[in-house]
Amino acid sequence: MTAPTVDVHAHVLLPEVERLVAGEPALAAARQLDARRNGPDALAVNGQMVRERLGVLTDVAQRLSAMDGAGVDVQLVSPSPSHYHYWADRGLARTVWETANTATAEHCARAPERLRGLGLAPLQHPDLAVQALDHALGEGLAGVEIGSHAPGRELSDPAYEPFWERAAETGALVFLHPFGCTLDERLDRWYLSNSVGQPTENAVALSHLVFSGVLDRHPRLRIVAAHGGGYLPTHLGRADHAWRVRPDAGNCAHPPSHYARRLWFDSLVHDPAVLRELVRVAGADRVLLGSDFPFDMGTDDPVAALRAAELNDPDFDAVRGGNAAALLNLKEIR
Repeated sequence: MTAPTVDVHAHVLLPEVERLVAGEPALAAARQLDARRNGPDALAVNGQMVRERLGVLTDVAQRLSAMDGAGVDVQLVSPSPSHYHYWADRGLARTVWETANTATAEHCARAPERLRGLGLAPLQHPDLAVQALDHALGEGLAGVEIGSHAPGRELSDPAYEPFWERAAETGALVFLHPFGCTLDERLDRWYLSNSVGQPTENAVALSHLVFSGVLDRHPRLRIVAAHGGGYLPTHLGRADHAWRVRPDAGNCAHPPSHYARRLWFDSLVHDPAVLRELVRVAGADRVLLGSDFPFDMGTDDPVAALRAAELNDPDFDAVRGGNAAALLNLKEIR
């Protein structure tokens, strides 16, 4: 009996969500901002890339076939971050999260032994986030996916305290996955908006959680950071130094490096040396296999990418699936 191979970073596209927001004036403004941040070349490539992958993003049979080809037994499926729509007003936000949660649950229910799901929570309306989390759990999902910030709010905002408390109380997974970068036009060429912007957003968001004391106040939180946590895990020495010498450097009880072992990280770092360092810093029990399926900034063979890091056998097996199986309460396979 061995733990299944579990990919915790895989996405589903939900056309029903996009139909809900079509024609909204605020959507047009959000897309204009997205265009400024990414630049025309990136948007053109993105559109073609998504069209080519529409089948595996929406059809369960195609998803399972791709999983078989990659040697993945179970996926934790989260909505495409393009469905966040953090510009939506309260009424529309509720419709978006309810629709996304239900649609994701229905997608996963077509292959319940192989698919687990995550819902959405409206970070732009912190007072509704608990309701969204409870709705996701009520649909049988494992938790929710969130971005790195909402307009005018960082994850350290006290308004999110009830959400963190509820997530900790229920044992829900919170998958931190950025969408867009606030460095805006500075990254509008050469796809810097993703290659530099995403790891930057991960590092900023996690730093807010660490330095503000969120992880001290809610030690049972189960937060999984996409993209290996971005730049943060490999630059914790500087964060620790600031914590030691600067009286203004946060309210956390321990050096920032302490909290790397209080979070979980996916393995999607695209460099075996960086993955080995992530395992060293966070511990092999805190790293989970991730592919960003099926987008082009992911990997088609996450197990091979993990194998390239040349971890010892117990650590390899833990990252390959043992850690995620424990988080998701999955059964072993023969």
